[in-house]
Amino acid sequence: MNIALLGYGKMGKSIEKIALERDHQIVLKVTSETDTFDLSGADVAIDFSLPSVAVKNIKRALDSNVPIISGTTGWLDDYNEVVTYCEQREGSFLYASNFSLGVNLFFELSKKLSQLMSEFKAYHVTMEEIHHTQKLDAPSGTAISLAEAIIANTDYTNWTLKEAKPKEIHIEAKRIENTPGTHEISYHSDIDTISIKHIAHSRAGFALGALIAAEWISDKKGIFTMKDVLNIG
Repeated sequence: MNIALLGYGKMGKSIEKIALERDHQIVLKVTSETDTFDLSGADVAIDFSLPSVAVKNIKRALDSNVPIISGTTGWLDDYNEVVTYCEQREGSFLYASNFSLGVNLFFELSKKLSQLMSEFKAYHVTMEEIHHTQKLDAPSGTAISLAEAIIANTDYTNWTLKEAKPKEIHIEAKRIENTPGTHEISYHSDIDTISIKHIAHSRAGFALGALIAAEWISDKKGIFTMKDVLNIG
């Protein structure tokens, strides 16, 4: 499979390493200094760029009839616009706030726990996420996805980085050197606390998940998520 990497930072380089190990070819590497690029030789594009260029990259791939998966976060105010653009062009698009197979299982575990806890009003939920200092957005896209799933299954109405009001989920976002990613969800009451946590040990899990998604979407049309790739949920 010929892969175009739209974004060639740490994640792009991790994806390249595993892609070559899986006998794929990298036919294009787009960096922040790349002005123009041609996607005609690519079977699929993988976008781990910057929030400021992610939408442009996705639309360019769709215009080129190249399936694209995106793991860039911080641009989701434009998500519905991208979905409409993909539908109009009968293209292939998959977005995930986190491609780690373990994190996607964690999403399902958190969803189930929130459904169970929704009946027990003595508990209130908080979240903590920790990432490396180079991560530009806070909270992480993964934390937002986790919070939105809890909101959908409980009477919580919003998440906040500030002190939480009633029916708000407080997210504490920390940035620490050389931390691939940690997410913890805790339900607190006066008598006990229930917590679940996912800890990433390296970027390899994210890169592998992105490649599995790229392999999966290469011959499909439509808008997808990692649930489709992993057949979960």
